[in-house]
Amino acid sequence: MKTMPSLLTGLVLTAVFSAPAGADEVQVAVAANFTAPMKTIAADFEKATGHKAQLAFGATGKFYAQIKNGAPFEILLAADDETPAKLEREGVAVPGTRFTYAIGQLALWSAKPGFVDDKADVLKQGTFNHLSIANPRLAPYGAAAVETLTQLGLLGALESKFVQGENIAQTYQFVSSGNAELGFVALSQIYADGKLKGGSAWIVPGNLHNPIRQDAAVLVKGKDNPAAAALMEFLKGEKARAVIKSYGYSL
Repeated sequence: MKTMPSLLTGLVLTAVFSAPAGADEVQVAVAANFTAPMKTIAADFEKATGHKAQLAFGATGKFYAQIKNGAPFEILLAADDETPAKLEREGVAVPGTRFTYAIGQLALWSAKPGFVDDKADVLKQGTFNHLSIANPRLAPYGAAAVETLTQLGLLGALESKFVQGENIAQTYQFVSSGNAELGFVALSQIYADGKLKGGSAWIVPGNLHNPIRQDAAVLVKGKDNPAAAALMEFLKGEKARAVIKSYGYSL
């Protein structure tokens, strides 16, 4: 019978020798809208390479401030293309690493089936008390929502109904919990495997707001990390691209 110390030693040795050779970790800041696909991609990435991606999700604007204040992120997957470009100009992102990993789509969504029609007439009718949007100063999807309402000529009429989320994840929670009857969310939050997961939605036409180009960049803290380089390559590969597309993003 093994003693406790020898049993523990055996477990430690098993863990050490079962780890892939040369495996590293990479700290990744991920825009909240990309939560679901990135969790899948990170799991596939670890299986394929042995490297582990440690993920943090939130608003791109907040990540920018954290990165500038020395947060230990090595890759940023932003919800826009401006923030990574700005970080590159400021010497915080590695030149030549930036690329568009997805083009996001905005959707008006309600957890209630049949509440949102395919022309978004519900917005004009105003038969609701609360409209959830992400903070337009921090979240590109929130900015796109404001642009959409401006183009529709409805911003002034509906602004008093806004329930503002800190990021697109909180915006989605307001709608899914019923605290807001409807809201502007990322299509990826309500769409998977080519279909709507529940409720009712209007996919906002792209001509109503600026394109939501979502760029990735290696940050200076990750420039010498093999796992960072490997993840960026993996994001460009067919397996990751198939996952991204299945959540309603354009490529």
